[in-house]
Amino acid sequence: MQTYVALLYSIVLGEGRRVVMSDLRAMAQGLGLSNPRTLVATGNLVFEAQETEIAVLEGRLEAAFEATFGRHVDIIVRCANDWLMLAAGNPFPAESAAAADQVAVRVMRKPVPAEAVAALDAYVGKDEKMRAVSGDIWVVFSRETPSSRLLAATSHKRLGVGTSRNWNTVRKLAEMVAK
Repeated sequence: MQTYVALLYSIVLGEGRRVVMSDLRAMAQGLGLSNPRTLVATGNLVFEAQETEIAVLEGRLEAAFEATFGRHVDIIVRCANDWLMLAAGNPFPAESAAAADQVAVRVMRKPVPAEAVAALDAYVGKDEKMRAVSGDIWVVFSRETPSSRLLAATSHKRLGVGTSRNWNTVRKLAEMVAK
């Protein structure tokens, strides 16, 4: 059995409706995934399954989500080892230790092309930092800049399918899959 992390792009189903994590776990169990567990109420799912291609798992989860909740949501899946490498690859350890909620990674379905990463440089604010690591985009946001242009620039339209998680979530998911 392999441990996987699944990140939902959005758990908002419509005005005033969000996915309840117990319903998400039940959906995963209905797919035959073992030991489904969630972290906070923002669409983070950890589970075990027979080793499977990531794209196949993503497709199964997305189809089940749509059938269960009536809305398509992009779901990014990583195996435990890849998640641990993502966490270990945090290029901003000092900033993460000082303000974990200001450091985030946009976890991508497919690696962001170098030209897209280069284009993001124009959106980095004076108190912000950005770095691509293994195709994902790490960002340090500033509390001084309430509306970051960089955040808007890391959209699906520019970079492709992905979803962001702050360092607290990345670290806690790493702890969950390391057990």
